[in-house]
Amino acid sequence: MQFLSEALVLSSLGGLIGIAFGVACSAVVSNLFHWSTFVSPVSVIVAVVFSAFVGVFFGYYPARKAAQLDPIEALRYE
Repeated sequence: MQFLSEALVLSSLGGLIGIAFGVACSAVVSNLFHWSTFVSPVSVIVAVVFSAFVGVFFGYYPARKAAQLDPIEALRYE
């Protein structure tokens, strides 16, 4: 459960940082070139959900594989 919650928090935080960066870049481009830009709220929600999904999958899958290993065999392999 710890791996799952850690993966969810880290990936969601990364997604939010990415969204903030994207919105800031959009505002800079809009001001520099006098283009009208629009950031759709739906695209923001989809980005956060996708980021959380990717983080949970790539956090859960290796943790699940590691949990199924015999500790003696896993240490001997390294």
